[in-house]
Amino acid sequence: MTTPTLDPQEELNWLRLARAESVGPVTFAHLIARFGSASEALAALPELARRGGRSQTPRIPTVAEAQRELDAGASAGARLIMASAVAFPRTLKALDAPPPLLWTLGDASLLGREMVAVVGARAASAAGRRFARDLAAGLAEAGWVVVSGMARGIDAAAHEGALRGATVAVLAGGVEDIYPPEHAVLHDSLRRQGCIVSERPPAAGAKAADFPRRNRIISGLARGVVVVEAELRSGSLITARLAGEQGREVFAVPGFPLDPRARGTNDLIRQGATLVEGVDDVLRVLSALPGVAEMEPARPISTDECAARVEATHPPPDEDDLSATLDALLSFTPTPVNVLARDCGAPVSAVLAALTELAIAGRAELTHGNLAIKL
Repeated sequence: MTTPTLDPQEELNWLRLARAESVGPVTFAHLIARFGSASEALAALPELARRGGRSQTPRIPTVAEAQRELDAGASAGARLIMASAVAFPRTLKALDAPPPLLWTLGDASLLGREMVAVVGARAASAAGRRFARDLAAGLAEAGWVVVSGMARGIDAAAHEGALRGATVAVLAGGVEDIYPPEHAVLHDSLRRQGCIVSERPPAAGAKAADFPRRNRIISGLARGVVVVEAELRSGSLITARLAGEQGREVFAVPGFPLDPRARGTNDLIRQGATLVEGVDDVLRVLSALPGVAEMEPARPISTDECAARVEATHPPPDEDDLSATLDALLSFTPTPVNVLARDCGAPVSAVLAALTELAIAGRAELTHGNLAIKL
C-alpha cells in the first residue's frame, strides 16, 4: 500500500474512508488496490453497497468531521501517519492488511527502530512484574524498543523498565485516552520519553472490539513477543497467536504449574515458544533475525493480478448471481477466499470484488489472511 505522498484532499479522504462504516483494514486495502485512491473508493462506496444488497449508503464521515479529527490531533500534539507514508512502520507495512493509519503522540521516530513486545497478565504477581521490568530494561539497554499495551500488571511494568531506553505503548482507545485512569503518570512519561500509538481518533475511548486490533498492532510492530504470565483465556495469548500468524518469534516465561497465570505461558512453551529465563534468551533469537529494512511491504493482490492467475476457461460471472452464491456459501466460520472461488467456479478477482461489496453492505467481513465470514 505504498503510494506517493498524499495531497491534503486525498489525505482527508483517506481518513474518511478509514472511518467509514463497514470498512475495516482488509476491506480498506482491497478498495485502495481496486480503485487506486481513497477519493475514487469513496465515490464508489454507495454503488458497491447497493450491489452488495444494502439499500442505504454506509455512514461516511463528512469532510468537516474528518477535519475536526485532524484539528483535535494537532491540538493534542499528535501526528497522523497514513499507511502510504514513508514514516509508517515497515513491520506493519509487511502485514497482509496493515491498519490504514496511526495516530502517534511522542517520538514517532521510535516506530522505525527494531521492537520487541513484552505482554502479560493484568493481575500479575509481584515476581512477574519484577521479571517483566528487568527484562524490558535489559532489552532497552541492548538497543531494542519495547512495545506493550499500557494495561495494568505486566504491560505497565514493561514500560516502566524500558523508559530509560525506548518504549512504545499501543492503546485500544485514542492516544489521549488514559486507561486505566491510574496510569496518568505513566501515560505522561510515555508521551515525553517514548511514543503512544493508536488507530482510533485521538480522544476516543476504548471499546471491547478495539482490543484485538490493538493486540494485532502490538505483535505487528514487534519482531518477537514475550509473554510473562497469562491465563489460558487471555488477551496476551491472542497477541501471541497473532504473532505466530504474522511470522514473529514467540517467547514465554515458564511458571509454577499450580498458578493459573502460568498455564498460558507453559502451554505456549509446550507448543514451541522459546523458553525465557532472562534477557539473553530473547536476544539470542532476535539477533539472528534479518533487519527491519529487509522486510518487504505487503500489498493486496490487485484485480488485474487476480484475473491473470485464474484459468482462461472461467466465463465472466454474473455479478448478482455471484453475490447471491457467496451469501449462501458464507458461514460464521471464516472461509478462505480461494475456497469460495473454487466452490463458486469464479475467478478470485471477481470473488474478492463481490465480497468487498458484501462487506460494505454489512453482510460479510473480510478478515486478515484472506478469510471471509458471514455477519
